[in-house]
Amino acid sequence: MTPGGGRAGRRGRRAAGGPTWQHGAMAERIAGVATGAAAWGLAPAAAPDHTAPPTPSIRQQADDLVLDIGPQHPSTHGVLRLSLALDGDRIMSAKPVIGYLHRGAEKLFEVRDYRQIIMLANRHDWLGAFANELGIVLAAERLLGLQVPERGVWARTLLAELNRALSHLMFLGCYPEELCEGAREPAGVPGALQARETLQAVMEEISGGRMHYMFNRVGGLKDELPLGWLDRVRASVADTRAALAEIEAIVFGSAAFRRRTRGIGGLTRDQVLQYGVSGPVARAAAVDFDLRRDEPYLAYGELGDVLRIATRRDGDCLARFECLLDQLAVSLDLADACARRLASLPRGPVHVRLPKVVKVPEGHAYAWTEAPLGISGYYLVSKGDKTPWRLKLRTPSFSNVQALTEMLPGSMVSDLVPILGSMFFIVGDIDK
Repeated sequence: MTPGGGRAGRRGRRAAGGPTWQHGAMAERIAGVATGAAAWGLAPAAAPDHTAPPTPSIRQQADDLVLDIGPQHPSTHGVLRLSLALDGDRIMSAKPVIGYLHRGAEKLFEVRDYRQIIMLANRHDWLGAFANELGIVLAAERLLGLQVPERGVWARTLLAELNRALSHLMFLGCYPEELCEGAREPAGVPGALQARETLQAVMEEISGGRMHYMFNRVGGLKDELPLGWLDRVRASVADTRAALAEIEAIVFGSAAFRRRTRGIGGLTRDQVLQYGVSGPVARAAAVDFDLRRDEPYLAYGELGDVLRIATRRDGDCLARFECLLDQLAVSLDLADACARRLASLPRGPVHVRLPKVVKVPEGHAYAWTEAPLGISGYYLVSKGDKTPWRLKLRTPSFSNVQALTEMLPGSMVSDLVPILGSMFFIVGDIDK
């Protein structure tokens, strides 16, 4: 029984001026102002003790108001809750609360074969579905000792870069509109979303899926490249490259955009390393690391003359989007190079013929890839069955979101939108 439970007990507590017992977000709010209850009319003010030493930390806690943002409805773009302690409009502390979209994918992997796993895996980062599939099949192929045919390797590399460009274009197309709405300058970047549709068309043509491609298989790719598809890839890449000027005009030339992003949401190099942040967010803070160059996989080892790693030093929202824009240009160059190489290769298989049910030998393997949002890791443990004994995911969004506890304190509430939008995370990629 709760002390003083029942209707009479609740009336008694109200009459006494004490706060009622609450649950959830309201309980945090009451806890945040409990020692400053007199200011809210919840309790009579106690006489100040002038002999006691000052305790600024306690006083700060007393003045803070805990504000919960989210969780949003599941039909929105992911479900994330931020618990913020505010002093006026300034954020004093921040705690990201995750798990609302948790699907238990890692446990589901254990009762599904290696074809079924691909269907599940490409859904946690729905903007980088091909990259999600890729890490799993690479880990299985390492245990199997498989060598994918050359055409399959180059086709995978091409598709990975097209998927990376699609992910980047989504952030580049939507973020300025959210930030600069109401400004005199044009807010959105319609060219980015239009160019994205041209790339989306060639991805949909080859795989049959608009977002969830399910085109990777253990041993290579599902099907051969369609006739004339490489020509359409080159055309779509050219259209996207032509749209870069419009995107650059916003990111580099818009005063409203730079005003909302310069010096906002700074992240230092040490903080990046402590929290395991990766991808464009890490490179914007002078962490010069990219698996495509530093631990090459697929055909990246042969693309060193095309692959350039974009970095910045400021670590703020603006630096993150400058890195993202530079990385988009590099992905388009890589896609062009892969398409040229595929066109020069003789026709041949894009996969190794395997039994319908693949059994991976007993052992364990780790594969990591440079996904659009950062480093994705896949630790596979097999007992020799058709299903994994264990398959653990390391997703970039998880680490990126944890760094918010370092970034948000000291910022204004009005800076939440530019900061959150520049951290390049997908909520499904956090919760898996």
